[in-house]
Amino acid sequence: MHWQWPVGALLAFLLALATTPAGVSGAVLLLPIQLSVLHVPSPSVTPTNLLFNVAATPGGLLRFARERRLRGRLTGLLIAGTLPGVIAGAILRVEVFSGQRSFTIIAALVLLPLGLWLLLGAQNLARPRPAPTRRHRQATWLLALLVGVVGGLYGIGGGSILAPILIALGYSVYEVAPATLAATFLTSIAGIGTYQVLQAVHGGTIAPQWILGACLGAGGFAGSYCGARLQQRLPERNLRRLLGLIACLVAARYIQTVVTTSPSRSHAGHPAHPA
Repeated sequence: MHWQWPVGALLAFLLALATTPAGVSGAVLLLPIQLSVLHVPSPSVTPTNLLFNVAATPGGLLRFARERRLRGRLTGLLIAGTLPGVIAGAILRVEVFSGQRSFTIIAALVLLPLGLWLLLGAQNLARPRPAPTRRHRQATWLLALLVGVVGGLYGIGGGSILAPILIALGYSVYEVAPATLAATFLTSIAGIGTYQVLQAVHGGTIAPQWILGACLGAGGFAGSYCGARLQQRLPERNLRRLLGLIACLVAARYIQTVVTTSPSRSHAGHPAHPA
């Protein structure tokens, strides 16, 4: 047994335990842990992160299905946009952004705005929003497509990016939560399948690390279950701010890595893993 397996399961459990009550996907913060702590090689770290999504989200989906909250129009709209997007993102991840330096820049660009929103904008969720219009729904599909591309690049499924924007567009949290979770689950499956095809074509370390991904998923499943039960006992605003601070710190560390690491060294096959 590799040490990464039990350590990864424990870290995934703790991360999901903290993120689930705040309504933020644990995958967005799990990826830097894979790079820096577990030393998962790039680009296989991305499909491994998607594997975490596939294993960790069914518990929440079953709960939403029992409440009949997966039949809304928003769910189908997000899936229709994110599925082709995540396939395109996976291809771009291998063909264009396979270098560690390029991927670190993408990670920072995703984490920094998410962290700032959690720190500064989470308190605005309670403000009343206008009901979504047809134009909003068209914008939602395009947004889902773009977020799917980012999700395929970063390995997060896209739910953590979609949720705050959808709420700003006028959708309720009650409607957004099951829709983004369903989109994350299905796009993660599509992303893993795409990476498997790319592995067969290109070889190398493109496919996910299956055992590690299963360990991460098991820890995430348990953490999500426990986190859901703790949700009503914890102050959500403080949790969001804590997660925002973590995301900003990780993004800052990645930016520092990009600044201090020369492009020639990165492409030469000696990437520096941020601590």
